[in-house]
Amino acid sequence: MHFRKFSGYALYPLLAFLLLFPSASRAQDSTSQQPAATPQQPDQSQSSSSNGQNQAQVLREAQARVNARRRVRIRQIIQDTYSHKYELNFGGGSLRFTPGNSLQRLNEAGWIVDATDYFHGDLGVTADFRGYYGTAYTGTNPYSVFNPSISQYTFMGGPTYRFFKGQHWAWTAEALAGAGHGNFGTGTHGLPPELVGLYQDSTVLNFLGGASADYNLSPAVAFRFTANELITNYGSSFQENLGGNVGIVYRFGRK
Repeated sequence: MHFRKFSGYALYPLLAFLLLFPSASRAQDSTSQQPAATPQQPDQSQSSSSNGQNQAQVLREAQARVNARRRVRIRQIIQDTYSHKYELNFGGGSLRFTPGNSLQRLNEAGWIVDATDYFHGDLGVTADFRGYYGTAYTGTNPYSVFNPSISQYTFMGGPTYRFFKGQHWAWTAEALAGAGHGNFGTGTHGLPPELVGLYQDSTVLNFLGGASADYNLSPAVAFRFTANELITNYGSSFQENLGGNVGIVYRFGRK
């Protein structure tokens, strides 16, 4: 009798152990599985970072190739543009000119044609031809000559140097010397022009210094903008005359 009671009491702890053992084992399994999952997160972040770096490297290499091709293309354009041997320039402009020692300045309109031979690199020689036309203000005079027309022509030559050459722009400077002929009596109706304060018709020395900027439309064609000073020697005195021109440059021939 007592043995049965004792065996019944001993059975309860055994049943409790059997009930709690599966839950404890499941808890241990779950805790043992959690550390195995954590190492996968750094692998994913590292792979995504590596992919981002690879894409950035590919983009940098592609941009470098594009820049290299552009530099090669620009060098080729510059070579094609400035390897021409000859330049021909047609244009027009104006000149601030003093037609007599006692007369006021006037604006003359003019044309220009020049040709340049770049015989040595960026150094060339230029032949320059110009014509200027205007109306002089002579004031009141007893000869009834008012606002006579005048004209002058220049024939000059000298060195030209291209000191900058780019894809779109080129800058040149020139120093020219030669002869100039002034027609100051064409509007005086046969009256000697010096009677109304004008210079005498004469051929004198001329000097010109100028700087030009060319804007390239193509390797063979460009717009030219020029600022210059023309020094004349009418009336045995020097006149400093500021002016400017706009023209079209055509390049041809090869060095």
